[in-house]
Amino acid sequence: METRELRYFVTVAEELHFSRAAKRLGMAQPPLSRAIRQLERRLGVTLLERNRSGVMLTGAGHVLLGEARGILDAAAAATRRTRRAASSTNRLTLATKAGANHELLRKLLDAHAAEPGAAEIEVLLCGMGDQARMLRDGRADVALMQRPFDALAGFDTEDLHTEQQVAVLPAVHPLAARTSLTMADISDVPDLPVARWPRQDGTYEPGPGPEIHDQSQLAQLIALGHTVAVICASSRAWLWSAHAAIPLTDAPHVTTVLAWPSQSRSQAVASLVRTASQL
Repeated sequence: METRELRYFVTVAEELHFSRAAKRLGMAQPPLSRAIRQLERRLGVTLLERNRSGVMLTGAGHVLLGEARGILDAAAAATRRTRRAASSTNRLTLATKAGANHELLRKLLDAHAAEPGAAEIEVLLCGMGDQARMLRDGRADVALMQRPFDALAGFDTEDLHTEQQVAVLPAVHPLAARTSLTMADISDVPDLPVARWPRQDGTYEPGPGPEIHDQSQLAQLIALGHTVAVICASSRAWLWSAHAAIPLTDAPHVTTVLAWPSQSRSQAVASLVRTASQL
């Protein structure tokens, strides 16, 4: 298979319409249709069920869509990393979720900067769950991620810090006067549904709580008394005076890790990992 064919297939699979896919690819529809049929003949399977209204993925098509995205990401990552390796700039890009691990990140950057010949670190602040995608497609060399929430498959990791979680709720709420809470305590409050974070595929678990897209939205919804959030204790740095953070006694502990692609052979990454392990 050629990466060009895979890119064509992914576009059709995402649009589920040949005309829209062809427009997105900047090509005519007939050669796009021929390329997909040629791919199906080569594989000996039907990838798309065609009808008058559009197309639908078959079971085999769903499998190839996931595999093709990974292959295209890997090809893009190889290009970015190769160009970066050829550059004379001694530089690393570190991805981390905005608002998380602030104190740990500061200590890591300071300790690394003190090392002789240390690479310059560019911090790339991203949304929830974006670190894995940035590592896989080559936009980032390393990332701060959290177990058990982030997908760590395919990465090597160094554990940095383990901590408990807290419930963040409006400071005026009766539960804010408690010294500790349980998950049941915050789940049984009908007027304060628990905020819902996106899963790895970008979808949300069903439930009454609001779907959270970014930290600013979450902060304001909590202050307005519309939701309660469960976060790592170290993330309290971004809390407002209108918030209260109460320890959760039975929530699973969270471990922050430094993660990097398992195939990485970068000396700069290795140096950063050594610094992290000594913190």
